[in-house]
Amino acid sequence: MNDNEKSLDSYRSLLLMSEIAGDEPLSQREISRRLGIAVGLVNSYLKNLVAKGYVRVKNFPRNRYAYLLTPQGLAEKSRLAYEHLSYFTGLYTAARQDYLALFRRLDAEGVSEVVFCGVDEVAEIAYLSLQETSIRLAEVMDEVGGGEFFGNSVTQLQYLANKPVVITSAKRREQLKELLLQHGFEKTLIFTIRD
Repeated sequence: MNDNEKSLDSYRSLLLMSEIAGDEPLSQREISRRLGIAVGLVNSYLKNLVAKGYVRVKNFPRNRYAYLLTPQGLAEKSRLAYEHLSYFTGLYTAARQDYLALFRRLDAEGVSEVVFCGVDEVAEIAYLSLQETSIRLAEVMDEVGGGEFFGNSVTQLQYLANKPVVITSAKRREQLKELLLQHGFEKTLIFTIRD
């Protein structure tokens, strides 16, 4: 299991334990609906958490079950919450600094407007960094258009001649870069915080 898979696995465990820690007993189907993952995956995570001693199962009449966090489960939930909070704080800080440095460099080169490509939580960080320069956000694009981003309509990815494009999605960075190249954007006008 690579680092991304481990991170996703521990994050799902944290979310599942958070649901279990609530006041109401939840079925696996309800947990699945709330977390947006398959019932079979919920079952697998629950079995794993039970085996580790983090969750215990309480039987009810008519084949119903309640899932309860053990004291060890409460401690593990706290540990995972701290781990993920530290990760996201580090991600925010690094992305904020990197985008600010990129926008300041573009500003110094005389760039007056940019296009964002990719809308997710990292795009919000990029937008905050952009506000510290004189550069204007000209357009926001994504693979599939729709929705709004800080008052800008999100359009479907399309060719825009001579417009610098900043990829503002960490998860889909390479995919979006490839799509931009396929749509005719010049490689020299595509920017990411990893360049």
